[in-house]
Amino acid sequence: APDLFACAVARSGAYNRTLTPFGFQSEERTLWQAPETYMSMSPFQHADRIKKPILLIHGEEDTNTGTNVIQSERFFAALKGNGAEAKLVLLPHESHSTRGFESVMHTLAEMSDFLDEHMSLEAAERTEKAAAAAAAEAEVGAAVVAGGDLVSKL
Repeated sequence: APDLFACAVARSGAYNRTLTPFGFQSEERTLWQAPETYMSMSPFQHADRIKKPILLIHGEEDTNTGTNVIQSERFFAALKGNGAEAKLVLLPHESHSTRGFESVMHTLAEMSDFLDEHMSLEAAERTEKAAAAAAAEAEVGAAVVAGGDLVSKL
């Protein structure tokens, strides 16, 4: 449902299940026993299809074996490499859960700023204008003559 969300905020996530090949949560099969499950449960594998802005927040010292900070770093790189609007915030001296007052306040400020930027009335108007421009460009993108031959593509 690509039009369901305007943006996303993800914290201390496991975005690539192939990095946890011997099971995760209630999945007891290994990556080699159930590769389709691991791939389908990994947003990393679908980074090329993510078009909405995403804010990733992760503790630099995450000790949870399934959500090591490399999960966010690699997912961020995959998103940016595929042209997505993404921001990565790493919280120093934090593990899986944010505990330090400064880190909690930093997290709240980052989320508030990000949501204001992407969920405000101005953001909705920018999105509408971009969608209208894309639709207009698609209409003008190719000219077809009566016989159905492609004359030009802009």
